[in-house]
Amino acid sequence: MIQIENVSFQYNNSEKGALKDVSISVDKGECVLLCGASGCGKTTITRLINGLIPHFYEGEYSGNVSVYGMNVQSEELYNISKKVGSVFQNPRSQFFCMDTTSEVAFGCENMGLVENDINERVKLAVSELEMENLMDRDIFKLSGGEKQRVACGSVTAMQPDVFVLDEPTSNLDKESIERLKNTLLLWKKQGKTIVIAEHRLYWLKEICDRVVYLEHGRIMFDITMQEFLKFSEQKLQNLGLRTMQPHCDESSKRHEYIVKKSDIVLKNYYFSYGEKKVLEFGDMQLPKNELIAITGQNGAGKSTFVRCFCGLEKKFKGQTVIEEKQYKPKEMLRKCYLVMQDVNHQLFCESVEDEVLLGASDTGKEIKERAKEIMQKLGIWEFRDKHPMSLSGGQKQRVAIASSVLAEKEILIFDEPTSGLDYYHMVSTAQLFKELRDMGKSIFIITHDRELIERCCNYEFYVADRQATLYGL
Repeated sequence: MIQIENVSFQYNNSEKGALKDVSISVDKGECVLLCGASGCGKTTITRLINGLIPHFYEGEYSGNVSVYGMNVQSEELYNISKKVGSVFQNPRSQFFCMDTTSEVAFGCENMGLVENDINERVKLAVSELEMENLMDRDIFKLSGGEKQRVACGSVTAMQPDVFVLDEPTSNLDKESIERLKNTLLLWKKQGKTIVIAEHRLYWLKEICDRVVYLEHGRIMFDITMQEFLKFSEQKLQNLGLRTMQPHCDESSKRHEYIVKKSDIVLKNYYFSYGEKKVLEFGDMQLPKNELIAITGQNGAGKSTFVRCFCGLEKKFKGQTVIEEKQYKPKEMLRKCYLVMQDVNHQLFCESVEDEVLLGASDTGKEIKERAKEIMQKLGIWEFRDKHPMSLSGGQKQRVAIASSVLAEKEILIFDEPTSGLDYYHMVSTAQLFKELRDMGKSIFIITHDRELIERCCNYEFYVADRQATLYGL
């Protein structure tokens, strides 16, 4: 049903081709996993299937792509969207409405369906995905996992034949991944064709029929999932791939920790959005100059906490005491650097090198050498002259991390820093975080990535039911 024949593609303003003579065929009802290191061409293949290439992303194109008999190069994009539903890495980028119910209905409305048919499709999608509790909600007040479910609901209501997903679990907790897994199993049972580009692999072994591995824009192997499951952990790591083994229950490894020397004290940490209470920590103590993972389910209040902590929530009235000196929220802005979950909001410069140097206090030879060292460590030195927005999601993430290192702030906060990162770059990012801690930085990491936590974090700040508990690891 999907035929990609001898396709080569190079984005405009890019020196390297994203794909080189790629050929793939996907039969009706098949589920295919696209995997490989960040920037290998996975996302580009998804864009070929849903028509974003060449209708939205322009470049040098050769070869042919057909989906259910439609020539993607010549077919109108709105016709392709009737057959192909897409769920992007950042679901916010595909939202058009202010509330969730309107968003789920939007695609059907765009197809010109009559009102009764739209209502029936929305009702069916909401029921199938068990998302009744998400209806009639402000879309901007949802967690990352909740937004992902709404995005899935929206494309489900359109009833396409093909579903394309790009890094769908990059910001999801364990429970949300399980819900997404059930959604894919439902689509598969309905005979839908699924193509998914992903770094987290373990949850897909019962879903995907085939595994396509890419390297530098070329397909290196296309094998069955049964064959792929025979790969050893070492072989997966050598390929730059994440583990196929689910992580054990984290609660068995952690122990409640009482801070012996309270270098950081949170005082009066209460916050609400209108009548909805989000944080009720009260007073807490945290260790300084350590690596602290901030964990909890999607929607628990993790991102709200760090926004309060670093002074971004104007209505927050709490205070932070660091080494017995009291700081108001506005004063914390000068001490903290936050790398946001959606790094597109904080990329401003014309080149990667300029972006990395943006927060540095000077641009002397010593700082530039340090910037080069960090970029090499994170694997982005080769992109130093490129525009940051032309990079893949994982590459953008590493640019933002590099920029934070040179900002010379004593507290660094990262919101899902390994979303979109392959095994190699997850490991190098973990090592960089440990080096920053050894330099006297206090590092806070909002993450669902247990591999990252196991590699670098000393403590876990677990948020649930508006409360928080500090654990030692």
